[in-house]
Amino acid sequence: MLQRMSHPISSQRFAVVDVETSGLSLRFDNVLQVGVVIIDGSGTVLDRWSSLLAPRRRWWFRVGPTSLHGIRRRDMRTAPPAAAVLTELAGRLSGARFVAHNAEFDLAFLRKASRRVGVQLHFADPVCTLQLSRQLDPERTMSHRLGDLCERCGVYLARPHDALADADATAAVLPYLLQAHSIATVDQLPVWPVAS
Repeated sequence: MLQRMSHPISSQRFAVVDVETSGLSLRFDNVLQVGVVIIDGSGTVLDRWSSLLAPRRRWWFRVGPTSLHGIRRRDMRTAPPAAAVLTELAGRLSGARFVAHNAEFDLAFLRKASRRVGVQLHFADPVCTLQLSRQLDPERTMSHRLGDLCERCGVYLARPHDALADADATAAVLPYLLQAHSIATVDQLPVWPVAS
């Protein structure tokens, strides 16, 4: 677990992650695509990466709502093996604070995928931009979907439900949320308990 210290927030590296899945059921659905954007605490993009993940069964698999995420079965047939993709992701997460919009969802699917292929992924003190946004609106008068949050922050969301585009957008709204919460040091970052 990363130690929380009173370093300026600008010194913190964040790994902003998004996954696209074949559906919403953790039991029946799987990760199709992962995207990660590494930023520093001021929002400067240090690295971007994404990949599809090959399905366990090459000949029979679900891709779910293609009209939503745009991923087709033919795209998945040439995807790299899940173990290779998740090993690459583990390296990119190293030394960075995990961030996602609705982190509990992304973490649950990534944990399932990594257990299945025997890759260790470490998620130290995850930060959830959905929760950060909701805390600014205790009466829940606004929508906190990523697209609506981007619109309020003046962030362009290029291709909703593409893992890298959503990670880019989440990375862009994170500095706005940190500033709105007056988070200036690493030890002020909130931590939400996320089931392991």
